[in-house]
Amino acid sequence: MATLDSLKSALRQEATATASSPVQPLSDTQYSDGFPLYFNSRIHVSVLEIGPGPTSVFGYLPGHLRRKVKRYAAFEPNGLFATRVEEWLCASFALFVAGFVMQDVEADKAIRVKWRKVCRALGGREKARPNHLLFSSPNVMAVFTQHATMLPELAMQVPLVKGTKTVKSREACLHRPASIVRPTEVQHVQQCVRWALKHGVGLTVVGGGHSGHCLWPNVVSVDMGAFDQVHILTAGEDGEECGSDSGSLVVAEAGCKTGDIVRKTMEAGVTVPLGARPSVGTGLWLQGGIGHLARLHGLACDAIVGALVISVGSGQGLCIGRVPSQHWPAGAVRPENDTDLLWALKGAGTNVGIVVSVTFKAYTAPTYLTRNWVTPLSDDLEARRKLNAYLYWDSGKLHLGVTMFESSTTKLASETPMSTPTLVRAILGPENDCKAVDGVGLFDVEMYMSKMHGGHGGSRTSSFKRCLFLNRIGAENVADILVAAVETRPSPLCYLHLLQGGGAVSDVAADATAFGCRDWDFACVVTGVWPRDQDESEVARGAVRWVYNVARDLLPLSVGVYGADLGPDPRDAMLAAKAFGPNRPRLARIKQSCNPRNVLAYACPLPKAPMEPNLIILVTGESCAGKDYCADIWVSVFITCTHKNLTARAVSISDVTKREYAAATGADLNLLLRDRGYKEQHRPALSKFFQGQVRHRPRLLEEHFLNAVYGAVDVDVLLITGMRNQAPVTAFSHLVPDSRLIEVRVKASEDTRRARRGCRGGSEDGDNNEDEDNNNGKSDPTALNYRPSLIFDNDATGSEAAKMFAEHYLLPFLHEDLQRLADMVRSIPDFPRPGIEFRHVLDITQQRGGLALCTALLQTHFSGDWAKVDVVAGCEAGGFVYAAALASRVDVPLVLIREAGKLPQPTISVRKSTSHISSSASNDLEEKRIELERDLIPRGASVVVVDDVLATGNTLCAVLPLLEKASIHAEDVTLTL
Repeated sequence: MATLDSLKSALRQEATATASSPVQPLSDTQYSDGFPLYFNSRIHVSVLEIGPGPTSVFGYLPGHLRRKVKRYAAFEPNGLFATRVEEWLCASFALFVAGFVMQDVEADKAIRVKWRKVCRALGGREKARPNHLLFSSPNVMAVFTQHATMLPELAMQVPLVKGTKTVKSREACLHRPASIVRPTEVQHVQQCVRWALKHGVGLTVVGGGHSGHCLWPNVVSVDMGAFDQVHILTAGEDGEECGSDSGSLVVAEAGCKTGDIVRKTMEAGVTVPLGARPSVGTGLWLQGGIGHLARLHGLACDAIVGALVISVGSGQGLCIGRVPSQHWPAGAVRPENDTDLLWALKGAGTNVGIVVSVTFKAYTAPTYLTRNWVTPLSDDLEARRKLNAYLYWDSGKLHLGVTMFESSTTKLASETPMSTPTLVRAILGPENDCKAVDGVGLFDVEMYMSKMHGGHGGSRTSSFKRCLFLNRIGAENVADILVAAVETRPSPLCYLHLLQGGGAVSDVAADATAFGCRDWDFACVVTGVWPRDQDESEVARGAVRWVYNVARDLLPLSVGVYGADLGPDPRDAMLAAKAFGPNRPRLARIKQSCNPRNVLAYACPLPKAPMEPNLIILVTGESCAGKDYCADIWVSVFITCTHKNLTARAVSISDVTKREYAAATGADLNLLLRDRGYKEQHRPALSKFFQGQVRHRPRLLEEHFLNAVYGAVDVDVLLITGMRNQAPVTAFSHLVPDSRLIEVRVKASEDTRRARRGCRGGSEDGDNNEDEDNNNGKSDPTALNYRPSLIFDNDATGSEAAKMFAEHYLLPFLHEDLQRLADMVRSIPDFPRPGIEFRHVLDITQQRGGLALCTALLQTHFSGDWAKVDVVAGCEAGGFVYAAALASRVDVPLVLIREAGKLPQPTISVRKSTSHISSSASNDLEEKRIELERDLIPRGASVVVVDDVLATGNTLCAVLPLLEKASIHAEDVTLTL
C-alpha cells in the first residue's frame, strides 16, 4: 500500500513526463472537492447516497457537514452514471493530492486518465472491501501559519544552504523543509532561535543527518555543518586548575562526524568512546552513543563534561559544565540550572537546546584485534542457543554472525598470540578471520559493512532502525520473537544486530545521567534494509512496518528503548515511553523550563505535561513535634479513602544529605537515619558538610525538593518532611506549577516534645528537620514571619486527632470541584510581555457556573470561622468580582480597595508599586497609591482580603500596611487568592 506522499510524488512525475501544458494552483472549488476525502476515516458520520447521478451531492454540502463524514457510499443503478461518479470522486482526490491542475483543458483530461491508473496501481486493496483503494497515512499534518512569509527576514541574517541538502537518512530525504539555514558563527545560531521565538515556530537541527526528523516538512532546519572543528587540550590548557580528574579534553563542534573526531584524536594518541559509524554526528553523542569502547569506558554521553549550547528559550549562549575558557564565546553565561542541564545533555541533549560544541573527557587511544565468525544455523533451536550477535538470512539459511573486539593500549597485530577464549571457540568454532586495526580501520570491519550480504557499505542500500534493550536473550520467549522476526523479514537484507552491554555502561547509576537505561545485556537493533533504488516503494514501506512490528513484539520483554532514533512519528510514542527509564519526569520538567515555546518540537518525544503528584504537602515543625508520625497517619488516610482510590507516600528531604555525608565520611547511615544520639554526635560535622554543599551548589535545596517530587511520579499525594525553609510554599511552588503545594505545620508544646524525646529516643520523628537543611538555623516557631497553609496541634496522644484533621482539611484538596475550577483557567504565554505565562483567572466568571463554583470553594476551603469574620475586602479590579460574590454568600459587608482618587473623602491611602500585570497597559512604572474609606472597617475587625491573582505581590504588600493604618492588625487579616 502506497502512502499519500509517494502517491503525490508519482502523480507529479506522471504529469511532468507526459504533459507540456503549464499548471495552475487549485481553485477553492477544486480544493473543496478533494479535501473532505482526507477526513473520511477521521470523523463520525456515514453517508449513503441513493441515485447520485453523474456527480455526488456530497461535493456541494456545506463545509461543517462535510467535516462530519466518516464514510461515503453511493447506490446508482445507472451504470453510466455510476462510472461517471466514480471517476468524478477519483479525479477530485488525485488532483487534490497532486496539488495542481493543467491549464490546458485537453491536457487536463488526459492527465486525469493517467492519474486514475496511477491511483489504481499504487493503492492497496482488501478482500473485505474489493471496490476501495487504500493509501497509508500514519502521520498527516497540514500547516497554515501567518508567519510563512517571514523566511526572508531570517535569510537576511543567516546564510542559506544553496541547492539540495543531502542527508544520510532516507526518511528525512523525503521531507521538504521550509528552508535550510547554515550558520557559520554562534551569533547566527542565536538569530535562528530568536526568529523562531518571535514568530512562534519550531526548528530542526542537522548534525550528521542520520535522524529521520533532522529535516521536517514546512519547518526551518539549522544545518550545523560549518561548525566542524576538533580541538584537543592537554591537562591545564583548558584554564582549569589541575585536579584528580585532570587529563586531556576534546572539544568537538556540532558539525563534526564520529570519523572526524577519531582521526583527529588518534593523531594526539587519545580517543573518545563514540559510536560505530564514522558518519554519525552530534545526535548520537547527546543521546547515548553505543560504540566499540562502551564496555570499557561507557557510552559517548558518559564522556561529556561540558557543552556550549544556545538556549531555545531566549537565544542566550550557555556554557554548561566544563567549557575551556578559550571556547567561551562573548556574551555567554553559565546558567543557574547548570547541574540539571549537564545531566540532561548526557542522554537527552537534543531536547535541551541547540548544541554548538561538546567537551569530552579523552582516553588513551587503543588498537583493536577483531575476530569474525559466520555460522549457518541448522534449525531454530540452534539459533536460540547461539543467539548473541547478528542474526540474518542469506542463501536460503538463517545465519549467525559474531564479531569480537579486543582493545589494548599496546600495539596489536593479527599474528599477536592472543588465544581465542575457550568457551567462545567451543560454541562458535574457529573464527573466519582475525585482523588488527586502529580506531579508523575499526569502522570498516563491522560485519554488516563488510560481510553480510556482500557488505552494506557503498551507499547501495537504505535502512530504518529501532533499538531496544534486552536481558536474557536466550530465554525462549525472547529468542522465539527474534528468530521469527528474521524468518518473516520483508526484504532479504533485513537483520537483527545484538550489541553486548554491561561493563562500564552498567556501572553508571540509572539516575546519574539522563540516559536511564543501564541494566541490559544486549541492545537489539532491528534493522530494515532495502536496495537504494527501491526507496519510497512498497518494499521500503514494508521494511519500516516490519521494524515497528518487531519492536512492538519485543517491547513488553524489553528493559528500555534507545531514544536516539525516535521522533514525532506516532508509532514512536509507545517506544519513547520506555526510552529514559525513571528519568522521563525530570527530563520533561527540564525541557519545559529550557524549551518553553517548544522550539525543538521534533526531537525524541517527552511527556508534554510533567508527571507530578496532584497534591504536595510540606510537613514542617520543630524537632519531636511529630512530623513523621503525622505524615505516616495522613498517608494511611489518603490510601484508605475508599471513594477516591488515592495513592500517597511520605518522604524525608534531609535523608539525601545524610546519605551523601555518610558516603563522604564513612558514618553509619542507618544510625544517622534512626538513632538520635548518634546523629547528635555528628550534628556539627553534618551541618558543616551541608553548608559546604550549599556554597558549591546554591540551588541544592531546590534540587533536593525536585528529586523528592520526581521520585514520586506514581502517587497522587506526596508528603515531604524535613524542610526548614522559611515560607517553603513561596520558595518552591514555582517549581511544581502543575501540583497544589501546601504547608502543614505540626505544633506541640515544649513539655510534649521533651517527653517524646525522652520516651522514644530518636526513633519517632526521624529528626528530619535538622539544621543541616536550613540556611539560617532558626527553629523557634514564634520567629515565623509568615503563615503556613494549615497548622495542626499535635499535643494529644493517639492518632485520632491526626486522622480527623486529614479528613476535614486535607482530603478536600483533592475534591473534583477544585480540578474543575483549575480547568477553567487558561494559560496564555508571553502576555502581557514575552517571558510571562498569564493565568486568565477572570475567565472563570465568563464560563457557565464558574463564579458560583469558585465562590463556594472559597467559602468551604477557608480555614477560619466565617462567623468571626467582620469584613471581606476586594482589591481593584479583578478582586472585586470574587470578593463581591463571596461577601454576598457569607453575608458580611464588602469593602472596596481602590486606586487613589476613585473614592470620596475622607480616605486613608498608602503607596503601591505596579506589577507587570497592572503596568501592562501603560509605560508608567511610577508608584501609585491605593486607598479605602476611613472608619469603614471597625477597629480590630477580622478581615478576609480577596484578590484575583498573585503576580509580584506588590498589591498585597500595600494592602497590609493600608489595613494597619485602619487599625487592623496583621494577625486579623486572611488573604484569599
